[in-house]
Amino acid sequence: MGTVEELWRAGEMPLRDGLYRRDDTGSELHVDGPGAYHPDAGQPIPFRVGGLLDVVGAIEEDGVEVVDTNFESPLPDGSGRMSGGGGGMGNIGYLARLGADGSLRWIAVMFHSNPFVGVRYEGTSAVFTNDWGNLLPLDLESPELR
Repeated sequence: MGTVEELWRAGEMPLRDGLYRRDDTGSELHVDGPGAYHPDAGQPIPFRVGGLLDVVGAIEEDGVEVVDTNFESPLPDGSGRMSGGGGGMGNIGYLARLGADGSLRWIAVMFHSNPFVGVRYEGTSAVFTNDWGNLLPLDLESPELR
C-alpha cells in the first residue's frame, strides 16, 4: 500500500494542489479558486491537469490535512463511487474516485476550490458543485481520471 492510500485510510490527504494516485504517482493541478467568481454562483471552475508531481516531496514540504467528507455517490456504471468534500479553513476542496471495493483510485486536492458538496452525472461526465454553487465538470473517462 502506498503513502497516498495510507493517508486516505487514515482520513487524511496531501495538502498541495495535485491529482494523487494510489500508486504514489501524481500530477500537478491548476485550479482557480471560486473567489474569482463570487458572488456569481453557478460559474464553471477552471481545472487543468499539469505535469508530473513529486508526491513524496509534496507531502514532506506541505504536510497533510484531515479529510472532511460531504458526500459519497455511486457511479452510474457501478464501477465505484465518487467522494467529495473539503478540509482546512473552508478553502480546500477534494474529489476522490473509489473502486467498487471502496479502495482509493485517486484523490484531487484543490487548495482554493472550496469544499465540494454534491455531484450529478451526465453520461461519462460528473458535474461537481462546491459550497458557493460553482461547477466543476470532469470527464471520468479521460485517461488521468480513470
